Amino acid sequence: MGIVGSPDRVAPPGTPPWHLQAMTIIYTAQAAATGGRAGTARSEDGRLDLSLSVPADMGGDGGPGTNPEQLFAAGYAACFQGALGVVARRQKITLSDDSVITARVGLQKVGLAFALDVELEGHFPGLSEEQGQQLMESAHQICPYSVATRGNVDVRLRVKS
Repeated sequence: MGIVGSPDRVAPPGTPPWHLQAMTIIYTAQAAATGGRAGTARSEDGRLDLSLSVPADMGGDGGPGTNPEQLFAAGYAACFQGALGVVARRQKITLSDDSVITARVGLQKVGLAFALDVELEGHFPGLSEEQGQQLMESAHQICPYSVATRGNVDVRLRVKS
């Protein structure tokens, strides 16, 4: 039986798309923010507890805190690297311990609203550019961040030689 959304398996005929299938939550993170972009953010368990600052490029003081875009970039990069590992194992490809995913998250103004723009760059020592690109495209199909942003955020995949 296939898994919908898996890049190396095909779902059996009649299987509904992944977003219509019953899902089981396996983990829930909880964090709260106060003070907006110039405030603080803290996870329920206290493992994340940090100050937020508005970047100077956005008219802020450029203080020592992080910002939502940096947090999103870090989360997306880590999650995508995990999805790459899953895809590589399924395809029996060994990824170097030196492989890196760099996420660049931009904030752009769209009319009166704001939107994100994402570039994911992979560096895969020992793999060809074509192999790296194929792995990234497969990982993009199963990574939870990619699934969540699909159709809402422009996400570009790039392999760094």
